[in-house]
Amino acid sequence: MQIFHRSTNTISRVSIFGAVFFLGVLLWLFYELEASPYTTQQNVAREQPVQFSHAHHVADDGIDCRYCHTSVEKAAFAGIPSTKICMNCHSQIWLETPYLEPVRESFRTGDSIQWTRVNDLPDFVYFNHAIHVNKGIGCESCHGRVDQMPLTWQASRLQMRWCLECHRHPERYIRPREEVFTMGYAPPVDQAVLGPRLVREYHLRSRRVLESCSTCHR
Repeated sequence: MQIFHRSTNTISRVSIFGAVFFLGVLLWLFYELEASPYTTQQNVAREQPVQFSHAHHVADDGIDCRYCHTSVEKAAFAGIPSTKICMNCHSQIWLETPYLEPVRESFRTGDSIQWTRVNDLPDFVYFNHAIHVNKGIGCESCHGRVDQMPLTWQASRLQMRWCLECHRHPERYIRPREEVFTMGYAPPVDQAVLGPRLVREYHLRSRRVLESCSTCHR
């Protein structure tokens, strides 16, 4: 005697496949949310005590990254410019504008301006600016076109899978050291030849080392 109606088999199959499909959609949505600007804060301009414009200082005035970020070639931290660096110019120009009063107040009192961090990695991630700069990785590769940012925002996701894309294929992103600070750098048509050559010339570590957990998590 048949206990269940024949349609029960069809309903069971549809239910099982539907549940698998539903779980797959949930995982995809979670993945997209985790990588979205809502989570990563990518492309979100940050309010600052002084609304410093990289677009003006870099693109209009031609100031090199290293003039303000003095330790980027020799230290893990690129360095936030001191008020003295700002006043090298602003003791001569824009002397009275209220817009720069926080800078002048900092210079008078010696109290640092409390800037809002834009590119902020978790404490369990070790990142060394000097290593990347001296190995031929351009500022633009991580920070984006800062010369086009009137307000600074985080240009990249800064998630582990984003970092690993470069660590697995550094030959795609490496550039000559003299081009590291160039904004708008376009890889040459022979990057497929130049990249591996620079990897060898700059003595990059093996892919096994670059992918090792201990390289970034110390």
